[in-house]
Amino acid sequence: MSKDLSRIKAYGDTLNDGATQVSFTLPVPAGDEAREAARQMALKMGLEEPSITFMADLGAGFSFFVVYGKCKHTVDYSAIKIPKKQQEILSYYEINDLIKKELGRKVVVVAACTGSDAHTVGIDAIINMKGYMGEYGLERYPEIEAYNLGSQVPNADLLAKAVELNADAVLVSQVVTQKNIHLENLTELVELAEAEGLRDKVLLICGGPRISHELAIELGYEAGFGPGTLPNHVGSYIVAELVRRKKTEKS
Repeated sequence: MSKDLSRIKAYGDTLNDGATQVSFTLPVPAGDEAREAARQMALKMGLEEPSITFMADLGAGFSFFVVYGKCKHTVDYSAIKIPKKQQEILSYYEINDLIKKELGRKVVVVAACTGSDAHTVGIDAIINMKGYMGEYGLERYPEIEAYNLGSQVPNADLLAKAVELNADAVLVSQVVTQKNIHLENLTELVELAEAEGLRDKVLLICGGPRISHELAIELGYEAGFGPGTLPNHVGSYIVAELVRRKKTEKS
């Protein structure tokens, strides 16, 4: 069956049936009234023939729902254009060799979880020597000097450290996203970097479970890395971008 990419719909059993599953919480106790409120909420979301397939009492006057329905809306997939990182993923050895060959010096990277964020799992996976999923962290790279400042680091302190170390790249991890606090924090870092005249002197890179490359670009960063990122992905990008800038300056 041919697909019209200008009008795609959610898929369940048959193409374009619009079958959709959503879940949400309402601030009301579980019961018949809550079930009806969830059904009406689904209708206002644009779901046709909504069915409340699961309801759970969360206590304290809150209820959780799973709803099935048919979404009537379509999306023009053919018109979607997403900015993507144009980079080749290099290995640990290839990254080190490229640094020695093209840069002739060590690359300095400073990283931290900033603001109120205390979750270091993501940044540790990229920076710490043991790495993640069989890939060495950037601390292990002989041609990279990597500094992991840990959690809850003020943006101003991170930039001050970057200046002190003459860093090539600043990595920021944001895991906590309640009330979009990660957006506020990431925006503040860019504004501080611009105010201190550092914006063109250092690569700003962010990562986290709700970070995409597109979002990072919108916020003023060079690149963004989401779930599934490995240390060599970040290393490949940093080194390739530094090499590109060096060649641009010479031309």
